[in-house]
Amino acid sequence: MSEARVTLIASAITLITGALWGLYWLPVRALDGHGLAGAWGTVAITLVACVAMAPVAWAKRDELAAATPAALISVALGGAAFALYSIGFLYGRVALVILLWFLTPVWSVLIGRFVLGWPVSRLRLAAIVIGLSGLGLMLGASGGLPLPSSLGEWMTLVGGVIWSVATTGMRTRSTLSPGPATFVFAAGAALTALCLAPFLAPLPANGVDWAASVGLIGAAGVFWWGAATAGLMWATVRLEPARIGILLMSEVLVGAVSAALIAGEQLAALEIAGGALVLGAGLLEVWPARPKQHPA
Repeated sequence: MSEARVTLIASAITLITGALWGLYWLPVRALDGHGLAGAWGTVAITLVACVAMAPVAWAKRDELAAATPAALISVALGGAAFALYSIGFLYGRVALVILLWFLTPVWSVLIGRFVLGWPVSRLRLAAIVIGLSGLGLMLGASGGLPLPSSLGEWMTLVGGVIWSVATTGMRTRSTLSPGPATFVFAAGAALTALCLAPFLAPLPANGVDWAASVGLIGAAGVFWWGAATAGLMWATVRLEPARIGILLMSEVLVGAVSAALIAGEQLAALEIAGGALVLGAGLLEVWPARPKQHPA
């Protein structure tokens, strides 16, 4: 299979995965409503994902044993970032939480340029400026400073920085196949959620509606954190970190529309304008660069 075809398939998988994650807030908030408050819902989901992927990890334990510590840490950090993102939906507005996550191309480009020495095109720099301008409009729509205003938004901002570091490490260090990588990813998320859970909400006792929660936990753990994440793990090592962040912006559209229709979280005019700029930045980033023409 040609490199161009692999890149196309990886890009399509990343785009579809982003759309699926745009609906992920639904089971997270539902579990919170059923008694698994704070990070406990994410703990349950990620532990189920670990169990689901454990047979694959065991079958490929030699691959895990051969992986470098840098590779394992990079993948686990990716899981930690997604755990922060998952928990953030409970403490912030869906659209803003998702959009804050997409500051990741900024951090990815900076890491690639100043740490790894990767070249940065003018088109990508323009996309970053437009994207940051859009995010500034969204965060400053209420008239205050253009900064995160809730715990969920801050958690997502930190998670986005961690995700940028993780994807850079995965691309340069990881040789894990999707199955073992997803197990390590889920384990990193579960550990992060377990560390945060006691500080955000008390341990669930008798108030949990397990009849309604078990199905949600299983679906989120197996479908989102298992199958969808395995596809993303396959694509991550085949695409540049900045491109991954931009293609995952399909989350923005799906998340914002679903939150408006289901949760009634409407965006103000400035927030919509900012979101349009962010999406425009995404189009610029994936726009094919025209090769330079040299005189004969």
